[in-house]
Amino acid sequence: MTTNYEIGSVHTGKVTGIQPYGAFVALDGETQGLVHISEITHGFVKDVNEHLNINDEVQVKVLSIDEKSGKISLSIRATQEAPVEEKKESAPRKPKKRQATVKTETETPQGFNTLKDKLEEWIEQSKKEEVKK
Repeated sequence: MTTNYEIGSVHTGKVTGIQPYGAFVALDGETQGLVHISEITHGFVKDVNEHLNINDEVQVKVLSIDEKSGKISLSIRATQEAPVEEKKESAPRKPKKRQATVKTETETPQGFNTLKDKLEEWIEQSKKEEVKK
């Protein structure tokens, strides 16, 4: 009977079955729910069998109840405190190497010029190159 349980309540149950997608936990003689693989513990779970065995007693929190189907979603990790991640001291980062830019004397300064100004500049450059040839 799902009416004995409320969303958010915590109960002790017994693992009755293990599947690749999670574990079934009996809350009483008539009611059982599913602990999805993502709700077993904090962090990544590859294999449920590495964390749970049949007949293990576990604390579970009721996440949701589907009254029509009678399915109850449970969580073990919701009853546990999230682990505090230790900050690793990282080695100081090396500065990125930057390529040096070398300006030549013939290079014109870059900036915003109108097309008319640039056109005159290009014509002058073209005339100078013709003279060199």
